[in-house]
Amino acid sequence: MHASPSLRDTRITLNHGDGQMPAVGFGTLIADGGRARQAFKLALEAGYRHFDCAERYRNEAIVGCAFAEAMASGVVRRKDLFVTTKLWNTNHRPERVEPALDASLERLGIAYVDAYLIHTPFAFQPGDEQDPRDEHGQPVYDTGVTLLDTWHAMEQLVDKGKCRAIGLSDITLDKLKEIVAGARIKPSVVQIECHPYLPEWEMLEFCQLHGIVLLAFAPLGHGMEPRITEDATICRIAEHTGMTPAQVALSWAAQRGTAFLTTSTSSAHIAENIGIAPLPDDAMHDMRDGITMRVRMNNVVNTGVPGFIPRKTA
Repeated sequence: MHASPSLRDTRITLNHGDGQMPAVGFGTLIADGGRARQAFKLALEAGYRHFDCAERYRNEAIVGCAFAEAMASGVVRRKDLFVTTKLWNTNHRPERVEPALDASLERLGIAYVDAYLIHTPFAFQPGDEQDPRDEHGQPVYDTGVTLLDTWHAMEQLVDKGKCRAIGLSDITLDKLKEIVAGARIKPSVVQIECHPYLPEWEMLEFCQLHGIVLLAFAPLGHGMEPRITEDATICRIAEHTGMTPAQVALSWAAQRGTAFLTTSTSSAHIAENIGIAPLPDDAMHDMRDGITMRVRMNNVVNTGVPGFIPRKTA
């Protein structure tokens, strides 16, 4: 990991190829097209260079337009961007993997992605319906393909230069170990829910042992209850450091060696979330030892169906 004094410029070297992932990333899951396009523009202007996309988000073309406009105006060059997108569950069959990436590249308007991830380890019934359900409303899974089958098809995309690195998302440690054991090209990135209330220390240790970047989504808990930004330990550190609680949680994420993704349509929050800074050692210790709350906000790791878990406020 290459960490700069500002922390926001931290880049983590990938274990395959010569790429480096910026620790600070911008997630592109914004449903409203107009607000999404403006948010991507603001993020590029604020200095975000790592963008996390997905076929499932259905807005890769909007992201691609934002990239094209930023490159045309001189805000950014393609070589300065780190672009990730993801293979959706209905395309796990090996013969569907490359066409899926080709379609994503066309929508994004780029020749390659820096990282291509398997969105979840669950294969759904192949087809154009992204969320196939049976008569009982349950997901229709595809038992005719294994995760390792899909992984080997992903490896071929690296060979062809269509993606610089490959990885996994929404995966458990046990499943990750299986892929690491059977892979020709090892995973470079693992994207999972991770925040102070779900620190995933065991996963982080395994990833660091194998040179895998742990990329955290929902690093602020998606604004759900219990609110991470209202945690007593985090608020106390924020008061002592002059940062906001959100900046403390995000600084902790980068300083412990992970990358993270935030998403916002607010110009103030977009600027706030990139304004991270190193925390003192005692603050890092307090974050590890003083926060005992453990809660998962998203159940996708158990079903392959994305969705944050509704919770009642106290």
